[in-house]
Amino acid sequence: MHFLIAPDKFKGSLSAKQAAEAIERGIRRVFPEATFTLLPLADGGEGLLDAFMESGNFITQHSEVHDALGRDVTAKWLLQDRSKTAIIESSQANGLWRIAETERNPLISSTHGVGQLIRAAIAAGANEILIGIGGSATNDAGLGLAATLGCQFLDTAENPLNPIPENFPKISRIDSSALIPLPPIRIAYDVKNPLLGPRGATRIYGPQKGVSLEKIDSLETAMGHVSNLAAKHFGHDFSEIPGAGAAGGLGFGLMSFCKARLESGFDCIASTLNAENQIAKSDIVITAEGSLDSQTLEGKTPIGVARLAKKHHRPVFALAGKISDPDLLTPHFNGMDAIMKNGITLEHAIANAPELLEQLAEALARKL
Repeated sequence: MHFLIAPDKFKGSLSAKQAAEAIERGIRRVFPEATFTLLPLADGGEGLLDAFMESGNFITQHSEVHDALGRDVTAKWLLQDRSKTAIIESSQANGLWRIAETERNPLISSTHGVGQLIRAAIAAGANEILIGIGGSATNDAGLGLAATLGCQFLDTAENPLNPIPENFPKISRIDSSALIPLPPIRIAYDVKNPLLGPRGATRIYGPQKGVSLEKIDSLETAMGHVSNLAAKHFGHDFSEIPGAGAAGGLGFGLMSFCKARLESGFDCIASTLNAENQIAKSDIVITAEGSLDSQTLEGKTPIGVARLAKKHHRPVFALAGKISDPDLLTPHFNGMDAIMKNGITLEHAIANAPELLEQLAEALARKL
Protein backbone atom coordinates (compact mmCIF):
# COMPACT_ATOMS: atom_id res chain seq x y z
CA MET A 1 0.00 0.00 0.00
CA HIS A 2 1.32 3.43 -0.96
CA PHE A 3 0.37 6.55 1.02
CA LEU A 4 0.68 10.09 -0.31
CA ILE A 5 0.90 12.52 2.62
CA ALA A 6 0.28 16.10 1.49
CA PRO A 7 -0.31 18.49 4.40
CA ASP A 8 -0.04 22.22 4.89
CA LYS A 9 1.44 23.76 8.03
CA PHE A 10 -0.12 23.73 11.48
CA LYS A 11 0.32 27.43 12.19
CA GLY A 12 2.25 28.07 15.37
CA SER A 13 3.31 24.48 15.91
CA LEU A 14 4.34 22.45 12.84
CA SER A 15 5.70 23.17 9.39
CA ALA A 16 4.12 21.21 6.54
CA LYS A 17 7.21 18.98 6.44
CA GLN A 18 7.06 18.30 10.18
CA ALA A 19 3.35 17.49 9.89
CA ALA A 20 4.01 15.06 7.04
CA GLU A 21 6.72 13.30 9.04
CA ALA A 22 4.49 12.98 12.11
CA ILE A 23 1.66 11.50 10.04
CA GLU A 24 4.04 9.01 8.43
CA ARG A 25 5.31 7.86 11.84
CA GLY A 26 1.77 7.25 13.03
CA ILE A 27 0.72 5.27 9.97
CA ARG A 28 3.91 3.18 9.99
CA ARG A 29 2.94 1.81 13.40
CA VAL A 30 0.00 0.10 11.74
CA PHE A 31 1.36 -0.45 8.22
CA PRO A 32 5.13 -1.01 8.67
CA GLU A 33 5.50 -2.43 5.15
CA ALA A 34 3.73 0.47 3.41
CA THR A 35 5.53 2.95 1.17
CA PHE A 36 5.17 6.69 1.52
CA THR A 37 5.56 9.87 -0.49
CA LEU A 38 5.75 13.03 1.61
CA LEU A 39 4.60 16.13 -0.24
CA PRO A 40 4.55 19.23 2.02
CA LEU A 41 2.37 21.86 0.38
CA ALA A 42 1.16 25.42 0.82
CA ASP A 43 -1.62 27.56 -0.61
CA GLY A 44 0.06 30.93 -1.06
CA GLY A 45 0.49 32.08 2.51
CA GLU A 46 3.16 31.15 5.01
CA GLY A 47 4.94 27.95 4.03
CA LEU A 48 5.23 28.83 0.33
CA LEU A 49 9.02 28.97 0.47
CA ASP A 50 9.23 25.67 2.32
CA ALA A 51 7.13 23.96 -0.33
CA PHE A 52 9.33 25.20 -3.16
CA MET A 53 12.56 24.48 -1.29
CA GLU A 54 11.50 20.84 -1.14
CA SER A 55 11.80 20.72 -4.94
CA GLY A 56 15.53 21.44 -4.60
CA ASN A 57 15.72 23.78 -7.60
CA PHE A 58 15.95 27.11 -5.80
CA ILE A 59 18.71 29.00 -4.01
CA THR A 60 17.77 30.76 -0.77
CA GLN A 61 18.37 34.51 -0.70
CA HIS A 62 18.28 36.93 2.26
CA SER A 63 17.36 40.61 2.17
CA GLU A 64 17.08 43.32 4.82
CA VAL A 65 13.58 44.79 4.63
CA HIS A 66 10.98 46.41 6.88
CA ASP A 67 8.22 44.57 8.67
CA ALA A 68 4.66 45.91 8.75
CA LEU A 69 5.59 48.47 11.43
CA GLY A 70 8.75 49.64 9.69
CA ARG A 71 11.28 47.72 11.77
CA ASP A 72 14.35 46.14 10.17
CA VAL A 73 14.05 42.38 9.61
CA THR A 74 15.85 39.77 7.51
CA ALA A 75 13.55 38.13 4.97
CA LYS A 76 14.11 34.96 2.95
CA TRP A 77 13.16 34.48 -0.67
CA LEU A 78 14.15 32.07 -3.44
CA LEU A 79 15.77 32.41 -6.85
CA GLN A 80 16.01 29.72 -9.48
CA ASP A 81 19.45 30.06 -11.01
CA ARG A 82 18.59 28.86 -14.51
CA SER A 83 15.21 30.48 -15.15
CA LYS A 84 15.78 33.48 -12.85
CA THR A 85 12.33 32.97 -11.37
CA ALA A 86 12.05 34.56 -7.93
CA ILE A 87 9.72 33.16 -5.26
CA ILE A 88 8.62 35.68 -2.63
CA GLU A 89 6.51 34.99 0.43
CA SER A 90 5.04 38.37 1.35
CA SER A 91 4.62 37.40 5.00
CA GLN A 92 8.40 37.30 5.32
CA ALA A 93 8.05 41.09 5.35
CA ASN A 94 4.52 42.03 6.40
CA GLY A 95 3.58 38.82 8.21
CA LEU A 96 1.30 38.81 11.22
CA TRP A 97 3.70 36.34 12.81
CA ARG A 98 6.27 39.12 13.15
CA ILE A 99 3.97 41.40 15.16
CA ALA A 100 3.12 40.84 18.82
CA GLU A 101 -0.60 40.80 19.50
CA THR A 102 -0.35 43.98 21.57
CA GLU A 103 1.39 45.80 18.69
CA ARG A 104 -1.07 44.99 15.91
CA ASN A 105 -2.46 48.12 14.27
CA PRO A 106 -3.36 47.99 10.55
CA LEU A 107 -4.03 51.75 10.52
CA ILE A 108 -0.26 52.36 10.60
CA SER A 109 0.98 49.10 9.05
CA SER A 110 2.46 48.95 5.55
CA THR A 111 3.43 46.55 2.76
CA HIS A 112 6.56 48.64 2.17
CA GLY A 113 8.77 45.63 2.98
CA VAL A 114 7.07 43.52 0.32
CA GLY A 115 8.01 46.16 -2.22
CA GLN A 116 11.58 45.96 -0.97
CA LEU A 117 11.57 42.21 -1.63
CA ILE A 118 10.40 42.82 -5.20
CA ARG A 119 13.19 45.36 -5.67
CA ALA A 120 15.72 42.85 -4.29
CA ALA A 121 14.52 40.19 -6.74
CA ILE A 122 14.79 42.60 -9.68
CA ALA A 123 18.29 43.64 -8.59
CA ALA A 124 19.27 39.96 -8.55
CA GLY A 125 18.16 39.59 -12.17
CA ALA A 126 14.73 38.00 -11.74
CA ASN A 127 12.91 37.58 -15.06
CA GLU A 128 9.69 36.55 -13.37
CA ILE A 129 8.34 36.83 -9.83
CA LEU A 130 5.89 34.55 -8.08
CA ILE A 131 4.67 36.16 -4.89
CA GLY A 132 2.63 34.26 -2.33
CA ILE A 133 0.33 36.48 -0.31
CA GLY A 134 -1.33 35.60 2.98
CA GLY A 135 -0.78 35.77 6.71
CA SER A 136 -0.41 39.54 6.62
CA ALA A 137 -0.50 42.11 9.41
CA THR A 138 -1.48 44.81 6.89
CA ASN A 139 -4.68 46.18 5.41
CA ASP A 140 -3.27 48.81 3.05
CA ALA A 141 -4.44 47.46 -0.35
CA GLY A 142 -0.79 47.24 -1.40
CA LEU A 143 -0.24 51.01 -1.40
CA GLY A 144 2.90 50.70 0.73
CA LEU A 145 4.34 48.29 -1.81
CA ALA A 146 3.38 50.63 -4.65
CA ALA A 147 5.13 53.57 -2.98
CA THR A 148 8.29 51.50 -2.62
CA LEU A 149 8.16 50.74 -6.34
CA GLY A 150 7.91 54.42 -7.29
CA CYS A 151 4.28 55.54 -6.98
CA GLN A 152 3.39 58.69 -5.10
CA PHE A 153 0.16 59.36 -3.24
CA LEU A 154 -0.62 63.06 -3.04
CA ASP A 155 -2.95 65.23 -0.98
CA THR A 156 -4.96 68.17 -2.31
CA ALA A 157 -1.90 70.42 -2.01
CA GLU A 158 0.17 67.91 -4.07
CA ASN A 159 2.22 66.92 -1.03
CA PRO A 160 3.27 63.25 -0.94
CA LEU A 161 1.73 61.16 1.82
CA ASN A 162 2.90 58.02 3.53
CA PRO A 163 0.16 55.67 2.21
CA ILE A 164 -0.77 53.97 5.44
CA PRO A 165 -4.51 53.46 6.03
CA GLU A 166 -4.90 56.30 8.54
CA ASN A 167 -3.81 58.65 5.71
CA PHE A 168 -6.08 57.14 3.03
CA PRO A 169 -8.82 59.80 3.37
CA LYS A 170 -6.23 62.52 2.64
CA ILE A 171 -5.09 61.00 -0.68
CA SER A 172 -6.52 62.87 -3.65
CA ARG A 173 -4.28 61.78 -6.52
CA ILE A 174 -1.93 58.97 -7.60
CA ASP A 175 1.26 59.69 -9.54
CA SER A 176 2.69 56.53 -11.13
CA SER A 177 5.10 58.27 -13.50
CA ALA A 178 8.15 57.06 -11.56
CA LEU A 179 6.97 53.46 -11.18
CA ILE A 180 9.98 51.23 -11.89
CA PRO A 181 9.93 48.69 -14.77
CA LEU A 182 8.73 45.34 -13.49
CA PRO A 183 9.04 41.77 -14.77
CA PRO A 184 5.89 39.63 -15.05
CA ILE A 185 4.48 38.99 -11.59
CA ARG A 186 2.18 36.13 -10.61
CA ILE A 187 0.22 36.16 -7.36
CA ALA A 188 -0.34 32.91 -5.48
CA TYR A 189 -3.32 33.63 -3.24
CA ASP A 190 -5.03 31.48 -0.63
CA VAL A 191 -8.46 33.10 -0.20
CA LYS A 192 -11.05 34.33 -2.70
CA ASN A 193 -12.31 37.41 -0.87
CA PRO A 194 -12.91 40.62 -2.83
CA LEU A 195 -11.38 43.85 -1.60
CA LEU A 196 -14.55 45.44 -0.25
CA GLY A 197 -17.92 44.54 1.22
CA PRO A 198 -19.12 42.04 3.80
CA ARG A 199 -16.62 39.43 2.57
CA GLY A 200 -13.86 41.95 1.93
CA ALA A 201 -10.42 42.32 3.45
CA THR A 202 -11.40 44.73 6.21
CA ARG A 203 -14.57 43.13 7.51
CA ILE A 204 -13.40 39.52 7.38
CA TYR A 205 -9.73 39.77 8.36
CA GLY A 206 -9.37 43.22 9.94
CA PRO A 207 -10.33 42.19 13.49
CA GLN A 208 -7.72 39.43 13.72
CA LYS A 209 -5.08 41.99 12.68
CA GLY A 210 -6.07 44.45 15.38
CA VAL A 211 -8.78 46.59 13.78
CA SER A 212 -11.23 47.55 16.52
CA LEU A 213 -14.93 47.11 15.76
CA GLU A 214 -15.54 50.88 15.93
CA LYS A 215 -12.88 51.44 13.23
CA ILE A 216 -14.17 48.83 10.75
CA ASP A 217 -16.62 51.12 8.93
CA SER A 218 -14.19 54.05 8.58
CA LEU A 219 -11.40 51.79 7.35
CA GLU A 220 -13.76 50.16 4.86
CA THR A 221 -14.72 53.61 3.56
CA ALA A 222 -11.07 54.62 3.30
CA MET A 223 -10.25 51.42 1.41
CA GLY A 224 -13.09 52.14 -1.00
CA HIS A 225 -11.73 55.66 -1.55
CA VAL A 226 -8.24 54.56 -2.56
CA SER A 227 -9.55 51.69 -4.68
CA ASN A 228 -11.70 54.16 -6.62
CA LEU A 229 -8.67 56.42 -7.13
CA ALA A 230 -6.62 53.47 -8.41
CA ALA A 231 -9.41 52.31 -10.71
CA LYS A 232 -9.77 55.77 -12.25
CA HIS A 233 -6.00 56.25 -12.55
CA PHE A 234 -5.25 52.94 -14.24
CA GLY A 235 -8.57 52.37 -16.01
CA HIS A 236 -9.16 48.99 -14.38
CA ASP A 237 -11.14 48.17 -11.24
CA PHE A 238 -9.91 44.96 -9.65
CA SER A 239 -11.73 45.40 -6.33
CA GLU A 240 -14.34 42.71 -7.00
CA ILE A 241 -11.95 40.08 -8.36
CA PRO A 242 -11.83 36.99 -6.07
CA GLY A 243 -8.48 37.23 -4.30
CA ALA A 244 -8.28 41.03 -4.46
CA GLY A 245 -8.89 41.11 -0.71
CA ALA A 246 -6.22 38.54 0.11
CA ALA A 247 -3.51 39.74 2.53
CA GLY A 248 -5.32 42.96 3.40
CA GLY A 249 -5.89 43.89 -0.24
CA LEU A 250 -2.35 43.11 -1.39
CA GLY A 251 -3.89 41.12 -4.24
CA PHE A 252 -5.68 44.27 -5.38
CA GLY A 253 -2.52 46.36 -5.09
CA LEU A 254 -0.37 43.94 -7.10
CA MET A 255 -2.97 43.76 -9.86
CA SER A 256 -3.51 47.52 -9.96
CA PHE A 257 0.04 48.82 -9.62
CA CYS A 258 2.13 45.90 -10.95
CA LYS A 259 -0.16 44.39 -13.61
CA ALA A 260 0.20 41.11 -11.74
CA ARG A 261 -1.87 38.02 -12.50
CA LEU A 262 -3.75 36.11 -9.81
CA GLU A 263 -3.39 32.34 -9.56
CA SER A 264 -4.70 29.86 -7.03
CA GLY A 265 -1.82 29.40 -4.64
CA PHE A 266 -2.52 25.72 -4.25
CA ASP A 267 -2.82 25.11 -8.00
CA CYS A 268 0.41 26.97 -8.67
CA ILE A 269 2.40 25.06 -6.08
CA ALA A 270 0.77 21.71 -6.82
CA SER A 271 1.58 22.10 -10.51
CA THR A 272 5.21 23.00 -9.86
CA LEU A 273 5.65 20.02 -7.51
CA ASN A 274 3.76 17.60 -9.79
CA ALA A 275 1.25 16.82 -7.04
CA GLU A 276 -1.48 15.47 -9.30
CA ASN A 277 0.76 12.78 -10.78
CA GLN A 278 1.91 11.73 -7.31
CA ILE A 279 -1.68 11.55 -6.07
CA ALA A 280 -2.63 9.43 -9.09
CA LYS A 281 0.12 6.94 -8.24
CA SER A 282 -0.96 6.57 -4.61
CA ASP A 283 -3.45 4.21 -2.98
CA ILE A 284 -4.50 6.47 -0.12
CA VAL A 285 -4.12 10.24 0.25
CA ILE A 286 -3.74 12.01 3.60
CA THR A 287 -3.90 15.79 3.86
CA ALA A 288 -3.82 18.00 6.92
CA GLU A 289 -3.81 21.56 8.24
CA GLY A 290 -4.00 23.30 11.58
CA SER A 291 -7.64 24.31 11.16
CA LEU A 292 -10.32 22.87 8.90
CA ASP A 293 -13.28 25.24 8.60
CA SER A 294 -15.39 27.12 6.09
CA GLN A 295 -12.32 29.05 4.88
CA THR A 296 -10.81 25.72 3.82
CA LEU A 297 -13.35 25.67 0.99
CA GLU A 298 -11.96 28.97 -0.36
CA GLY A 299 -8.97 27.20 -1.92
CA LYS A 300 -6.86 26.02 1.00
CA THR A 301 -4.48 23.08 0.65
CA PRO A 302 -6.74 20.31 2.04
CA ILE A 303 -9.58 21.07 -0.36
CA GLY A 304 -7.14 21.29 -3.27
CA VAL A 305 -5.68 17.90 -2.38
CA ALA A 306 -9.18 16.45 -2.00
CA ARG A 307 -10.18 17.74 -5.43
CA LEU A 308 -7.22 16.06 -7.11
CA ALA A 309 -7.74 12.84 -5.15
CA LYS A 310 -11.40 12.68 -6.15
CA LYS A 311 -10.43 13.31 -9.78
CA HIS A 312 -8.30 10.17 -9.70
CA HIS A 313 -10.74 8.19 -7.55
CA ARG A 314 -8.37 7.97 -4.59
CA PRO A 315 -9.70 7.94 -1.01
CA VAL A 316 -8.63 11.10 0.81
CA PHE A 317 -8.57 11.70 4.56
CA ALA A 318 -8.03 14.97 6.42
CA LEU A 319 -6.37 15.50 9.80
CA ALA A 320 -6.36 18.80 11.66
CA GLY A 321 -5.65 20.57 14.89
CA LYS A 322 -9.33 21.49 15.06
CA ILE A 323 -12.37 21.12 12.85
CA SER A 324 -15.16 23.68 12.53
CA ASP A 325 -18.13 23.54 10.15
CA PRO A 326 -17.91 19.74 9.72
CA ASP A 327 -21.17 19.58 7.78
CA LEU A 328 -19.63 21.75 5.05
CA LEU A 329 -16.41 19.75 4.92
CA THR A 330 -17.62 16.15 5.21
CA PRO A 331 -18.67 15.76 1.54
CA HIS A 332 -15.11 16.45 0.39
CA PHE A 333 -13.29 13.79 2.39
CA ASN A 334 -13.61 10.08 3.08
CA GLY A 335 -12.94 10.85 6.71
CA MET A 336 -11.75 13.61 9.05
CA ASP A 337 -10.34 13.76 12.55
CA ALA A 338 -8.92 16.46 14.81
CA ILE A 339 -6.51 16.73 17.72
CA MET A 340 -8.70 19.13 19.70
CA LYS A 341 -11.41 16.89 21.11
CA ASN A 342 -12.13 15.11 24.38
CA GLY A 343 -11.08 18.16 26.38
CA ILE A 344 -7.72 18.81 24.70
CA THR A 345 -7.01 22.54 24.87
CA LEU A 346 -5.40 24.71 22.23
CA GLU A 347 -2.37 25.29 24.44
CA HIS A 348 -1.86 21.55 24.97
CA ALA A 349 -2.39 20.85 21.27
CA ILE A 350 0.25 23.38 20.22
CA ALA A 351 2.76 22.29 22.84
CA ASN A 352 2.43 18.62 21.94
CA ALA A 353 1.56 18.84 18.25
CA PRO A 354 4.04 16.25 16.84
CA GLU A 355 3.04 13.51 19.27
CA LEU A 356 -0.69 14.27 19.05
CA LEU A 357 -0.71 14.34 15.25
CA GLU A 358 1.26 11.08 15.20
CA GLN A 359 -1.36 9.49 17.48
CA LEU A 360 -4.17 10.85 15.31
CA ALA A 361 -2.58 9.34 12.19
CA GLU A 362 -2.16 5.99 13.96
CA ALA A 363 -5.83 6.01 14.96
CA LEU A 364 -6.82 6.76 11.36
CA ALA A 365 -4.64 3.93 10.07
CA ARG A 366 -6.29 1.46 12.44
CA LYS A 367 -9.66 2.34 10.91
CA LEU A 368 -8.51 1.73 7.33
